[in-house]
Amino acid sequence: MNVKILDTTLRDGTQGEGISLSVDDKLKIAAALDNFGVHYIEGGWPYSNPKEVAFFQKLRKLKLKNSKITAFGSTRHKDKNPEKDENLLSILKAKPDCACIFGKTWDLHVKSVLNTTMDKNLEMIYSSVKFLKSKGLEVIYDAEHFFDGYNANPEYAIKTLQAAANGGADNLSLCDTNGGMLPNQLKEIIDSVKNNVSVPLGIHTHNDSDCATANSIVAIESGCTLVQGTFNGWGERCGNANLSSIIPNIKLKLGINCVPDEKLKWLTETSRYISEIANIIPNDKQPYTGHSAFAHKGGIHASAVAKKSSTYEHIDPSVVGNQRRILISELSGRANILLKSKELNIDFEKDTDKAKKILQLVKNHEKKGYLYEGAEGSFELLVKRNVGKHKTFFKLGGFRVAVEKNIRGHLKSEATIKVFVKNKTELTAAEGDGPVNALDNALRKALDKFYPKLRNVRLSDFKVRIIDPSDGTGAKVRVLIQSTDGKDEWNTVGVSENIIEASWQALVDSIEYKLLKE
Repeated sequence: MNVKILDTTLRDGTQGEGISLSVDDKLKIAAALDNFGVHYIEGGWPYSNPKEVAFFQKLRKLKLKNSKITAFGSTRHKDKNPEKDENLLSILKAKPDCACIFGKTWDLHVKSVLNTTMDKNLEMIYSSVKFLKSKGLEVIYDAEHFFDGYNANPEYAIKTLQAAANGGADNLSLCDTNGGMLPNQLKEIIDSVKNNVSVPLGIHTHNDSDCATANSIVAIESGCTLVQGTFNGWGERCGNANLSSIIPNIKLKLGINCVPDEKLKWLTETSRYISEIANIIPNDKQPYTGHSAFAHKGGIHASAVAKKSSTYEHIDPSVVGNQRRILISELSGRANILLKSKELNIDFEKDTDKAKKILQLVKNHEKKGYLYEGAEGSFELLVKRNVGKHKTFFKLGGFRVAVEKNIRGHLKSEATIKVFVKNKTELTAAEGDGPVNALDNALRKALDKFYPKLRNVRLSDFKVRIIDPSDGTGAKVRVLIQSTDGKDEWNTVGVSENIIEASWQALVDSIEYKLLKE
């Protein structure tokens, strides 16, 4: 048994709140999906807007190697023949390999939304599918609200599927459009459907009851051979079934083929790339592909994983292109320090006293407000400073930061800094969008001629957290900085009652981390 994947990230996924993709964005994601090996890429509804039309025109030029271009649409209008229906004609103009059209299953929708008769709806389904098939297209029929429709009127719901089958549909995808089904309910209905239709079945679920992925897996176990979903679970309301979880579940848990074996290791990269293109912050807690999916913080957990990874990991993270992370915090044990230090090419196995010392330093620092599980760059520097592997690249002579607001209400930030580098004194100034940005610009400007590789370094994220709000304006703040050189990313931390001082600590760590790497 093989299961085919229909990815609807570019159509149903873009209906999620806060997600908007340009034509170029969609083309980049389509290329990534094709490279990953999904069977169908549902690019959009060409009848809905000109952007979708432009996308399909350009998509053809990509010459996809693995995926079939799929255009979405609905059954014909109740008062038009298929040959005159603009919606169906727009699908043909898009020149896809496959059409995926939806029709009404629930008698409530037939009467209250379409305002037509039950028999007329069956004719709309049949004639629409038959028309698209007559034009040489593969046709996937989406039975919208199928499970709600079946619960309301099972006999009629089956008739709608039979109408699509009689029209020549290649697949009948059962949709949990409202996302309210539970796995056991869904399985019972699919088992009933199999006794009444012979066309291959598919599944399309939404996540309103947090069961979309589970429902998809149950549907496959019940015999569905096509699964629809979106990468990262994007979609309207609570989202769609998450292909980032469904695909590895099918291959690794069910032992069923759905994408080529060699492609599975690109799952994490594909998931994160799609988020990057859409400018969406990835969900760290996402199974399989999330940054925290294989992160171990508790000392007991880290110790067990060091001996045998399967004690606290359900799969080898490398299988899906992810990696294990050992977190450092006040909850850490010696095993965390030993494992993390091995990642830094520092072996404490024969010097457990140093490991204990660093563990105590971590706990003391975190008591003051530092957080190393989100600042691995600062942790690496902490270790190297205490094992003699650190190097001082510059020393601070002093800095001044000024913020000015003019009569027009415009804010201007300027930083002046003095640093000592290689027995030389550098005094420089720079402006920035804010005081921290100005200080960062001034520091890198002062170091530029000594360390030109810093030109590629920039701040990619900046977070401020009040550690104890009850202290009011005298509370300590924790600043977490994410930096990148265009290739790698690293995080550093600083803590102080003064936000500029905390930012300075994190900035210095960021620069020193980069220079040590070089």
